[in-house]
Amino acid sequence: MALGQERAPEIPRRTLKTALKHNDTLGSTPEVKKVVEDVIADIRLRGDAAVREYAMKFDAHDAESFLLSPAEIQAIIERVPQQIIDDIAFVQKQVRFMAEKQLASMSEFEIETLPGVFMGQKHVPITAVGTYIPGGKYPLLASAHMTIVTAKVAGVQRVAACTPLIKGEIPEATVAAMHMAGADEIYLLGGIQAVSAMAVGTETIARVDMLAGPGNAFVAEAKRQLFGEVGIDLFAGPTEVLIVADDSADPFITAVDLLSQAEHGPDSPAILITTSEKLATATMAFVDEILVDMPTKDFAEVAWRDWGEVHVVASIDAAYQLADAYASEHVQILTENPREALTKMQHYGALFLGEGTCVSYGDKVIGTNHVLPTRGAARYTGGLWVGKYLRTVTYQEVRNTASSAELGELCGRAARAERFEGHARSGDVRAAKYGDYALEWTDHVFSEQK
Repeated sequence: MALGQERAPEIPRRTLKTALKHNDTLGSTPEVKKVVEDVIADIRLRGDAAVREYAMKFDAHDAESFLLSPAEIQAIIERVPQQIIDDIAFVQKQVRFMAEKQLASMSEFEIETLPGVFMGQKHVPITAVGTYIPGGKYPLLASAHMTIVTAKVAGVQRVAACTPLIKGEIPEATVAAMHMAGADEIYLLGGIQAVSAMAVGTETIARVDMLAGPGNAFVAEAKRQLFGEVGIDLFAGPTEVLIVADDSADPFITAVDLLSQAEHGPDSPAILITTSEKLATATMAFVDEILVDMPTKDFAEVAWRDWGEVHVVASIDAAYQLADAYASEHVQILTENPREALTKMQHYGALFLGEGTCVSYGDKVIGTNHVLPTRGAARYTGGLWVGKYLRTVTYQEVRNTASSAELGELCGRAARAERFEGHARSGDVRAAKYGDYALEWTDHVFSEQK
């Protein structure tokens, strides 16, 4: 059974297409885990020498330095067409605006809870972040906007960014996006060796405090194994799309939008839940028609064949229920009243409301972050946002001696109830110095009673 079917077997539906494959585990295969474990251990032991060997082994990349100098970055940017530079600037402006609005929504405060007792909250940026911008078949330069721009808006001092060569070539537009986003260091380095080097540090790559950005199964597993030693944005799996549609939806657009995400990889789930069997069958027919000459059919066709699902349900409420059971990364609402999903749905990475928008807008241009939870993780977490790069910390100060004495007596009683005598004594001494409390466990007398 599919993940969503396991969680919501009580929702009646007519299934017109079922996935041939399903995620039986949220983790990696034993083979991937072992490869990643060995590479991380080797980089810990041998540092740059190991990184260089793996860069040659996995990416056929052997350079004197993986770090691009300012002159090299400038030369690369000058080779990028001006239209691409302009488009990058536009998209980063949207991402920056959204991140700034998010930051502004996060309030700091200080309150007085008792006379002279102050408590507060403030947001402190992570000092150093390592971002990974995937290469492989697709140069995902949009990931530079999402990970680096957002980090810089949060106030991260140092952002180290890695991206691999693509078939031996420098991904020039990606490098331009990384630089324009504000990366402090840009490395032409990919895969396990990139995230491991940033996390554990080498002779030439200073370690970071957090890793962010998507990647393949090996990158995802490396982040999983390194989590705890460093922070991560989230555990990510293959891209997912789920469309909720009624009979007002356009089946051609529905088909196009399903395939737009299926092209990410051969294991990307694409799911349609609809109240209209007519729409469902028409959408499936259009998918088959479009796939015939789709340039990325090598991924999209396999993803649709193995991971595609189509379900027909009796009502729009049932559609929302079933969609919530999947807790999909991207949920697109193609219905007559799309905004009702804001109140009817709870579990999703991001919502895309109405025919005028689409998941691809979120991936590439609109400004919301596209690093989102997959494999049902939307049940307990959101995606990458400015707050992920901030540590919300608290502080406290007791200025009133009478309040400190009162709290001290209470602390003594509360700590002794838990048999924490040392904690109790910290309260006792303040109750004694600032009040009338008698210390029974010492002969010490405070010189100035207050």
